[in-house]
Amino acid sequence: MKLKVVTIFTLFVVLTLSGGTIADRVPNQTPENQVFSIDSVIDVTGAVDDKTSMSWVLASPGSIPEGILDAEQVIADVTYKDSILTNGGKLAENKNFAFDSRDQLNGLYNIESEKVLTYASTEGAHLVGEEEYTLSVAGNYSGTEDDIRCVFSEGNAAVLPAFCNIVSAKSAQVNINSAQISTKGQIRAVAETADIPAEVNYQIAVTPDANSGSGFAEGTVKTVFAGSIMEARDGGDDNYALDGTTEDGEATWNKTSAENTWKDTTEVTGGIRTLQKAFAYQSGFVL
Repeated sequence: MKLKVVTIFTLFVVLTLSGGTIADRVPNQTPENQVFSIDSVIDVTGAVDDKTSMSWVLASPGSIPEGILDAEQVIADVTYKDSILTNGGKLAENKNFAFDSRDQLNGLYNIESEKVLTYASTEGAHLVGEEEYTLSVAGNYSGTEDDIRCVFSEGNAAVLPAFCNIVSAKSAQVNINSAQISTKGQIRAVAETADIPAEVNYQIAVTPDANSGSGFAEGTVKTVFAGSIMEARDGGDDNYALDGTTEDGEATWNKTSAENTWKDTTEVTGGIRTLQKAFAYQSGFVL
């Protein structure tokens, strides 16, 4: 079966629900920051086992909490994984991974990775691979005196509400006999000001190996894009207190006002002429 799939999946979230529901606030950088990159170039006929992974957790203000978040505290949990494994065959790969823990502006990212590989089976060998980007951001209520105010937020509210959002982009290759595969991923989880949104971008393209002569990539490719969003509301009350209660004592900052979960999956098997998937996610304040 010959397959051609082209999909662009974009989720741009700046406000999940009007009338006071707020999107992500991301933590800011620590005084000591890290910047590093890893570049890999592989050209080999034989077995290959190549893996890169990173787990990053950051909270502000204060330290990473063991239990419930403190007032005004935000925490970001980032996971990145990439692996390929072959039991033979010819592999050419160029991969670049870069990490920067400093505050980032729009258009800049804490994690960026790009990969291009070409694989051709010999003597029945196969390639398997997997890549994953996950961003989880959660925050407790925060005062608005020194912070940005959402235009849909109640004008007199003194508190920005709690939220808990997680998104992920994954791809997997199974029993690849011949293919050219390129991927690109980006995550922004740290910023100095609340008007810079959390962001995840991911792209994958699978095309034939030009040297194969068949005109098709051969194997199985899967992608999964998923998210779970939970948002509370501000109180919209003149007497809204910094402890998250209104005049009548009812707390709203910690009560879920909006939920949505979503998932996009694709799996193709056989002779693949084209497979392209693109995913874009932002969650932040509306100015």
